[in-house]
Amino acid sequence: MQHPDCNDGGGSCDSSKLTQAEAGVVRAARHQRNAADCRDGMGLCDPSQLTTQAQAKDAEFAEHQRNATNCRNGWNDCNHSKLTVLEARDVKVEEHQRNLSDCKAGRETCKYAQLTGTEAAALANAEHTRNYQACLKGTGYCDRSRLTPAESKAIPDISSVPR
Repeated sequence: MQHPDCNDGGGSCDSSKLTQAEAGVVRAARHQRNAADCRDGMGLCDPSQLTTQAQAKDAEFAEHQRNATNCRNGWNDCNHSKLTVLEARDVKVEEHQRNLSDCKAGRETCKYAQLTGTEAAALANAEHTRNYQACLKGTGYCDRSRLTPAESKAIPDISSVPR
């Protein structure tokens, strides 16, 4: 074919210069590109141009898989209402684990209200231990007001340490 821009969809294509056979090849190439765009979730997809039920099903299945992946990963392009019951349950578990991880790491995205009582207690205990160790060693953020009276007595008075 003498008109590569017509076949690959790039550049400009003057279809008036194509033979009937070339025009058929170009139409087939455009159709295949559109089917691939729909299957791959590309913005150039025109679902009305999908000519077989198999192409439409492939595109629909691929879109469902992309949505499920987006939901599992906590990405913005997630539509929970399009998940199956099993996928929704798995996504809920993933979201909970992500939140727990965020809380353990002290991230602003932590939603403490979504933690179980056991998880919240374990995090509070870990934070208390971290705070006590910071006060004891004199490194990191130390909040003495959160120490027990016994822990406070164990902390050296920094004002009496020679410099």
